[in-house]
Amino acid sequence: MLYQSTRGGDRRLTPAQTIAQGLSEDGGLLVPESFPALTLDTIARLKSKQYNDRAAYILGLFLDDFTEDELHGFSSEAYCGPGFDHPAIAPLHKLDRNTAFLELWHGPTCAFKDMALQMLPRLLTASLRKTDENREVCILVATSGDTGKAALEGFRDVPGTKIMVFYPRDGVSDVQKLQMTSQSGGNVNVVAVEGNFDDTQTGVKAIFSDEKLRAELDANGCFLSSANSINWGRLAPQIAYYISAYCDLLTSGDIELGDKINFCVPTGNFGNILAAYYAERIGLPVKKLICASNRNDVLTQFIDTGVYDKNRAFYTTVSPSMDILVSSNLERLLFEVSGKDGGVVSGYMSSLSKTGRYEISRGVGEEINRIFASGVCDEEGTLATIARLFNDYGYLIDTHTAVGYKVMEDYRAATGDQTPCVVVSTASPFKFGESVLEALGRALPGGSGADLVDYLSDISGYAVPAPLSGLREKQQRFSDSVRPDEMESAVRRFLL
Repeated sequence: MLYQSTRGGDRRLTPAQTIAQGLSEDGGLLVPESFPALTLDTIARLKSKQYNDRAAYILGLFLDDFTEDELHGFSSEAYCGPGFDHPAIAPLHKLDRNTAFLELWHGPTCAFKDMALQMLPRLLTASLRKTDENREVCILVATSGDTGKAALEGFRDVPGTKIMVFYPRDGVSDVQKLQMTSQSGGNVNVVAVEGNFDDTQTGVKAIFSDEKLRAELDANGCFLSSANSINWGRLAPQIAYYISAYCDLLTSGDIELGDKINFCVPTGNFGNILAAYYAERIGLPVKKLICASNRNDVLTQFIDTGVYDKNRAFYTTVSPSMDILVSSNLERLLFEVSGKDGGVVSGYMSSLSKTGRYEISRGVGEEINRIFASGVCDEEGTLATIARLFNDYGYLIDTHTAVGYKVMEDYRAATGDQTPCVVVSTASPFKFGESVLEALGRALPGGSGADLVDYLSDISGYAVPAPLSGLREKQQRFSDSVRPDEMESAVRRFLL
């Protein structure tokens, strides 16, 4: 299994080199040169396995320079320890005959990013050993809220690593901000950016492509890598939970082996739904992947029209992890549906950089529409969905999950497609307590995000997740704030 850049070129990397490097030196993303095959017989065998065994097997398909023992060891450490509060790790919550929620927020930071970021530090440190890399690695992260905390927790005090997280100062929830700025560990740093997530992500990408800085860091015995889903080692573990969800539906008798299902994924940077696409490409029986957007609907418009245009208003919403106008992982999909033509993808990305837009061909658009559907949920619909599910089913969801569920409902109404659907639930409702309480029609108490967590527990009857129950005692460690053009200087202060 070798990996290549979405921008073309002849260079091929091993899985370990791919994970260690994170991003291609030409600015492209690294993708598998070919896809492995997942047969129905194999899915049937995985049905009886625990989550860590399923994850190790799927990773082994893509990371063939890791041994089976290595991957089982990493997976057991990542998913079988005290960090997850549910024995199934990624359980399904059945709502009705055709609908289930895939709860991906039972990990140490109460968000779906834990599913990959408990694994990535193990994959990365092993990759550094396999590639004889002796320099210290700094993990550089742009976050819209959840990736930052999950990465900080995953890499906290890992030998041979440092981690620096940038987040949009006014673009995350109070709980998300407190989780990051109170992070413990001697190798961590957290900095707010005076801008939105796209400003933050653009700044991090510019730092990665800065050859002068790369040379200075190299001379200082350091190099940069990524924990965002631009790193294949972050994306690959996410493929496993889609296959695991299918296995659980088989076990419960809701589907038969070979039946196709739908997934609806609340989507911002396109990494989570891209992992579902890769699961389908290797053989998971999937009918439709439904891309759910909030008011920042650049992805929905792209899927519907074939035009990607970031020249539009940016909205700060109650689902802040989706407040994104430049979806980095879409580049990987474009590479696949364009016949792995790096020149075509380079043209798209050049146009996006210069004009803020690009348009795909009709044939490429038809290939995307073969598997993808899309929809939008506004603020009113998000809050109304939270209230309706709680009142009708006693089931409490966060704002991002509400976007996914409402878009799935709209898709079914528009198409008549009653295929069993799994809605991907990406975060605990307690991470967005202010918005959830507003949805439930409760007056907000004064105080901090920790006060909202306790109040939401009181009125909902749901216990506060253990990782959030101690927030009140947390002390803020990091308070730096920089403009986007000052991000590189902040990296230099931390590393040089």
